[in-house]
Amino acid sequence: MSAAYSALLLFALSGIVTDGYKHVIFMHGILAGPSEFDYFNQLVQQYRPGTPTTQVNLYNKLDSLVNMWTQVEKINGTIHSILTNTSSEGTVLVCFSQGGLICRALLATVQHNVQTFVSLSAPLAGQFGDSIYLRLLFPNYLKDNIYKLFYTNSGQDISIGNYWNDPKQGELFKNFSTFLAVLNNQSSVVNPKSHEFRDNFLRLKNLVLAGGPDDGVITPWQASHFGMYNASEVVLPMEQQEWYLNDAFGLKTLNFQGGIHTYTFPGIQHRHWHAEQKVFETCIKPWL
Repeated sequence: MSAAYSALLLFALSGIVTDGYKHVIFMHGILAGPSEFDYFNQLVQQYRPGTPTTQVNLYNKLDSLVNMWTQVEKINGTIHSILTNTSSEGTVLVCFSQGGLICRALLATVQHNVQTFVSLSAPLAGQFGDSIYLRLLFPNYLKDNIYKLFYTNSGQDISIGNYWNDPKQGELFKNFSTFLAVLNNQSSVVNPKSHEFRDNFLRLKNLVLAGGPDDGVITPWQASHFGMYNASEVVLPMEQQEWYLNDAFGLKTLNFQGGIHTYTFPGIQHRHWHAEQKVFETCIKPWL
């Protein structure tokens, strides 16, 4: 067999092997960058060599504190052609921490081809806790008074402020939150695109929610499963949230369709989610 024929055969076989693979997009978390997902990208290639992948290389480190809608718009501009490629087998979003909310916003605002959204310890229902990030970035505030900063026009220029969800300040949240309240269809300002957001979200086939009680950053940790505190700081599960009960953005419908898959991993700290092979095996590998 000639060298040229061998090379041609290898090329043809490679095309067969990789044909039909979904494009995997990795979105990093706050104060981090694309290298956060190097290990999982490596595992994807080991399991399915040739799988197209993209590790988003935008809003890294301190730039991740920029307003969330600003980030979503720029990131969408970078990966829009992947998310809307109707000739492909679709896309898998693997998103960590704050990156999970960026991906949630992409699902609402883009007529996408995403088959599966894997959310790894993301504050999908918001954040309300004195985490290490809060103490580092805002040392003069505690969780009970930082709403005075976040629930202002200038406070909404900060990414964390965009999804800060103080259960004791519900009206201020609805009045000032320009990001999470809008995604939840809770904003006091009517979103003229709310039906479009809902329809886009429901293009999703599978929502994989991963979180755990030892995370140490996402507060409450059940926010990674769409749970959140009530005014008494008792965690209510997703199924008891107002926006779930009235199906404000399609989550209830997706759940009734059997599209929500929830996993709890004890013993994983926040910075280790993308370094745990068991998380990959359980939450990502089945959807590639």
